[in-house]
Amino acid sequence: MELQVVKSVNQTVELIKEPTVDKNNPFIEANTKEVSLSHLKQDCTIPVFAKDNEITISHQDFIESMQFGVSHIFPQTQLSKPQIRVSHAIKGRTPEAIRKPANELLEIEKTIYYERMAFMIDIPTIQETVAGNTLSLSVGGVRAYNQENLYSKKSMEKFKVFIGFKNWVCTNLCISTDGFSLEIRASSIDDLLQQIMTLLSNYNIDKHLSEMHSLQELYLTERQFAQILGKARLYNHLPKNKKLELPVLNFNDGQLNAIAKDYYEDSSFCKDEKGNISLWKVYNLFTGANKSSYIDSFLERNVNAHTFTNSIADALKGNSNYHWFLS
Repeated sequence: MELQVVKSVNQTVELIKEPTVDKNNPFIEANTKEVSLSHLKQDCTIPVFAKDNEITISHQDFIESMQFGVSHIFPQTQLSKPQIRVSHAIKGRTPEAIRKPANELLEIEKTIYYERMAFMIDIPTIQETVAGNTLSLSVGGVRAYNQENLYSKKSMEKFKVFIGFKNWVCTNLCISTDGFSLEIRASSIDDLLQQIMTLLSNYNIDKHLSEMHSLQELYLTERQFAQILGKARLYNHLPKNKKLELPVLNFNDGQLNAIAKDYYEDSSFCKDEKGNISLWKVYNLFTGANKSSYIDSFLERNVNAHTFTNSIADALKGNSNYHWFLS
C-alpha cells in the first residue's frame, strides 16, 4: 500500500479510503443546527464594529482560511467538505419591511447571521487505528461573536482553532493540548491564516497518537470508575487550594450522568462483562458527553477530556498527585 510522508508533522501515514459514518451523528449537538458554506456566503449578513462600521472577519472567511492552510501544510491530501454547526441566530429585516408584522415578512426581507459557529474538516487520507477504532486527522475551529465587543471600534478578533483526530465510530473529536489554540487574536484574514498555519505546523502527531494508544492498555474496575464519577461530583465544591492540587475537570452534572449511563449502554464504549473498562473507552465516554456542550465551551471541554483521562492514567501508574479521584 502506498505511503504518504507528511513532513510537517513527522509522521508516515497510509492513504486509504474514507470510512463510512452515520451522517445523523454530528460532532457537536447541544442547541446547534447544520448549515452549508454556501448558506453562510449567500444568505447571511456580516456583523460590523458599530463605532466605525469596520467589517468583522466572517465565518466563511475563517473556514476558507483553514481550508487554505490545511492544503498548504498537508499537500496531496484529500479534504472533506466542512461540517458546519451554528447557534444563536441573530435576525433582522431590510429597511423596506421595517413596519411589517413578523408573520408577513417575505424571505427576501429577512436578514440573519449566527452568533456562534463551529466547523470541522476531515482529512480522511491520514488515518490511524486505536483499539479497533478508525481515526482520521481533522481540523476546525470555533467563532463566537458574543465574545467580541461589536459596539466599539474595530479591534483584534478572537478565534479558537484545533487539529486532532475524529473517531469514525462515534464522530467524537480527540484533541490534545498542543493541537488547540484557546484564543487566536487576529485583525485580518492574512493574520488569521498565518496563526492557523503555525498551529498546524507545530502539532505533534506522534505524541498525540502515542498517548491515545497507551489508554487502551490501562483499565478501571467498576469500583474505580464509580469512585471517579463520585469524586467528580464533589470536585466543584472543593476548597480552592485543594482544587489547585488536582487535574482540572470541567464537565457538569448532566454530562457526568450521561457518562454513567453510557458505561452500561454505549454499544462501542461500555464496560466488559466483568465491569472493567479501558481508559480509551472512558476517554470516549467523556468526549461523547461533551457533544452536549454549547459551541463556545465545546473545544475547551474536549481538550479537558484528554488531559483529565491522561491524569487518571498517571494515577494508575502511581502518581500520587492525581490519586484523589481514585481514593
